Amino acid sequence: MKGRNERLKAVRRAISTHGPANQEALLALLTEDGFDVTQATLSRDLKALRVGKVSAPDGGYVYALPEESDRSRDDLISDFQRGYLSMESSENLVVLKTLPGHAQATAWALDNLEVAEVLGTVAGDDTILIILRQGSDFAALQSALLRLMPGWEA
Repeated sequence: MKGRNERLKAVRRAISTHGPANQEALLALLTEDGFDVTQATLSRDLKALRVGKVSAPDGGYVYALPEESDRSRDDLISDFQRGYLSMESSENLVVLKTLPGHAQATAWALDNLEVAEVLGTVAGDDTILIILRQGSDFAALQSALLRLMPGWEA
């Protein structure tokens, strides 16, 4: 049985070599490489490796390792704006709607823009849950985003 360290190396290798677009494709590559991995384990591995999604030449998104995913602030803002549709809040929770398939990249961009009001994000396919820091509110988040992106309409 192959151990965690070997599996993490295989995940890095698969991402660097093939640039899979989703977990299903990555799971298939790992299976071909002799690993029997569940989706939950793969999710934990991706988090441990700090894997994100970046824009691909075809307009889609692919997994990238942190050293491959260092992006300029302008790129992060573009990724955020490209996926963003709307957002609304309830207390310290904000629901941000994106175009289908854009939530992970949009959340990754928001996380890496290091907006002080944002404690963290949880992304689905077209929806992001944003958890605001204690003492922050929706208006403060909107103001922070407007400072980052003058002319942006929340």
